[in-house]
Amino acid sequence: MGTMARALTIAGSDCSGGAGIQADLKTFHRFGVFGMSAVTAVVAENTVGVQGWAAVTPDMVARQIDSCLSDIGADAVKTGMLVDAAVITAVAARLRAQGAGNLVVDPVMRAKSGDPLIAPEAVEVLVRELFPLARLVTPNVPEAEALVGRSLRTEADLRAAAETIRGLGPEVVVMKGGHSPANPAGLCVDFVWDGKEWWPLEGARGPDRHTHGTGCTFSAALTAMLARGAPLREALSEAKAFITEAIRTAPGLGGGHGPVNHWATVERGDR
Repeated sequence: MGTMARALTIAGSDCSGGAGIQADLKTFHRFGVFGMSAVTAVVAENTVGVQGWAAVTPDMVARQIDSCLSDIGADAVKTGMLVDAAVITAVAARLRAQGAGNLVVDPVMRAKSGDPLIAPEAVEVLVRELFPLARLVTPNVPEAEALVGRSLRTEADLRAAAETIRGLGPEVVVMKGGHSPANPAGLCVDFVWDGKEWWPLEGARGPDRHTHGTGCTFSAALTAMLARGAPLREALSEAKAFITEAIRTAPGLGGGHGPVNHWATVERGDR
């Protein structure tokens, strides 16, 4: 077995390259991590919306996971778009069977354009099957609102929601603040709750237009840092610095919400 860190993403394929497994693999590579993927759906999307998608069968998703973990293995795993209850159940079963650790669950529910990417009834299964396996769960505000069933307007609301979500099983909850009205001017603040401490991750707020794939890219950077063996706080701060710079230096592609810059360089840490 080599010494290179390895990471597996279990998510949908974004043909336009800004989100999903394409964003994850680019990000893993940027962090010097060997990336693998288990594709859950083939999505026809671009910067202006989702034109359609086709699910991969739960059995085929499970086989991809087994193929990767039984041979190359993974130091960390992340999940993104998981389509429906049957796929989620299959994913959770294989991760348990393979003893996968350092699991980052990005509870993807909608595309940047607002198009739904998961069946509504599947959210309950996601919480029941995957959250207890997760080291971290990384909801944005709309996803957190869907998980707790109420509007989140203030930092106190976010903390209460994080406590509720952590009670569903994950070790740590990262409340991504990009959609939050509680953000101070010029900042995008995420909050972390580990059951003992509540702390902010602050970054300069970039332009809102070119933000396709931000959630995928942030969670992939976090997964990559965990795969490299970084302590939690370092992994979180590096991932935050990376996504902040990736948004700031977005290449300006497409006519809608363009992709972030997966080649972004942060002037600290080991790249």
